[in-house]
Amino acid sequence: MSTSSAGPPPPADGLLSAARRNLRELGHGLSHASHPSTPLLAGAPKLWQRLLPYVVVLALAATFIPVTITVLTSQYGVSGALAGALGVAQAAPLLMLAHRPLQAWWIIFPADVLGALVLLAQPAGRDEGWPWTPPGIVAYLFLLLALGLRETRRTVIAVWAVTGGAGAVLHLIAPDRSSGSALLLTILGAVVLVIGGAVRERGVAQRRLAEQETISEAERAQRTLLEERTRIARELHDVVAHHMSVITVQADSAPYRISGLPKAAEEEFTAIAAAARESLGEMRRLLSVLRSDGTEGDRAPQPGLDRLQQLVEATVRAGLPVELSLSRELGEVPPAVDLSAYRIVQEALANVVRHAPGARTRVLVATDIDHLVVLIVNGPAAGRSSPLETSGTGHGLVGMRERVRLTGGTLDVGPLPDGGFRVAARIPLPPAAPPPASPPAPSPSEDL
Repeated sequence: MSTSSAGPPPPADGLLSAARRNLRELGHGLSHASHPSTPLLAGAPKLWQRLLPYVVVLALAATFIPVTITVLTSQYGVSGALAGALGVAQAAPLLMLAHRPLQAWWIIFPADVLGALVLLAQPAGRDEGWPWTPPGIVAYLFLLLALGLRETRRTVIAVWAVTGGAGAVLHLIAPDRSSGSALLLTILGAVVLVIGGAVRERGVAQRRLAEQETISEAERAQRTLLEERTRIARELHDVVAHHMSVITVQADSAPYRISGLPKAAEEEFTAIAAAARESLGEMRRLLSVLRSDGTEGDRAPQPGLDRLQQLVEATVRAGLPVELSLSRELGEVPPAVDLSAYRIVQEALANVVRHAPGARTRVLVATDIDHLVVLIVNGPAAGRSSPLETSGTGHGLVGMRERVRLTGGTLDVGPLPDGGFRVAARIPLPPAAPPPASPPAPSPSEDL
C-alpha cells in the first residue's frame, strides 16, 4: 500500500478566512490612500516641474467637461441639464488627480456607472458605445494612470477588479446594448496601470537608492573621521608617554639626586612615580584598544618641525618643486603642536602630489605672536598632466581638521582663483615663560 507524498488539502475555513482577509485588504486599499495629499512632483527641484501636474489636470478638466456634455447631448440624446450634471461629475474630479487620485476615483467611477444606467434608458443607436462612452473611457484611463503613479499595487488591483466587475455586470444587464467598451476599458486599464505602477516602483527604487547612498556616504565620512582620530591618538600616545616616562624617572631619582630630603618629601616623590607608572599603563591599555587587530605600533619616534627639511627634499625628489620657509624664531614648540604641524605639511604635500602633480608649492612655517602659522600654497598642475587621483577620499583634509581641532587652532582650506589650492593653519602656542628677575643692585648706603 503506497502513501501519497502530497499533504492534506487545506481546510475550507482556512480558504474562506484567507479570502476574507484579502477582501478586507482590497477594501482598505480602496478606502485609504497610501500617500499624503502632497501634489505629484512636489519634490521636484524646478518650479515649472512642480507646476506641471496642475497645468495637466486643468487642461484635462477643461477638455473633458465640454466634450462629455456635447457627446451626451448630440450622440446619446440626453437632455442638457442631465448631460451637464453627468459631464461635470465624470470630468471635474480630474482636477484632483495631482494630489488625491483615489478620492477622484470615488467620484468618477460612480458617475460613470450612473451615466451608463442613464444611457440605458435612452433609445439605442447604431454607433453608440455602451456602457462606457468614448470620452469617459479616455478620461478614465488618465485617472487610472494617476492611480498607478501614486497608489500601491494592492489599491490599483482593487480599482481594476472593481472596474472590470462593474463592466461585466452592466454587460449582463443589457447584452444587446453592450458594444465591447467594458472589455476595452478593462484591457486598456490593465495596460495603463502596469505602466503607471512600473514608473512608480522605479521612482521608489531610485529614492531608496539615493537615501542609501546618502546614508552610506555619511557612514563612510564618520568611519574616516574615527580612523583619523584613532591614528592621531596613537601618534600622540608616544608624545604623552615620553613625558610620563620623564616624570617617572625624575620622581624615582629625586631622593638620590637631592640630598637631605625629609621623609615626607621622599614619600611624595614615590607616590608621584607610582601614579605616573599607573597612568602610563592605562595609556598603553587604551592604545591596545585603539590599535586594529594584527597591527603593531610605530617604533620610530614621532616626527616634528626639525624634519620638515627632509620631508621637502623627499618631495622634491618625487618631482614636485617645493620651497620651504622656516622661521628662525620658532623656539620651543610643544610636542603636540610640533607633531600636528609636521603632519599638516605632510598631508598637504601628499594631496598636491596626488591631485596637482608638478605644481609649484610654497611651505611657510612661522610664529605670529602667540600662534604657529603653517601655510601651504600650490599653483595649478604643471602642463596638461592629469592628476594621479581624480576622486580622493578626503582623508587628508579630515586629518588636518582633526589635528587643528585637537590643538585648539583654526584651519582654512580652499581653491585659489588661478586653479591652485591653499591650506592655512593657525595653532595657538603656550605663553612664553617670563625671564627670571635679576637681583636688585645694592644701594650706596648698603656698601657703607
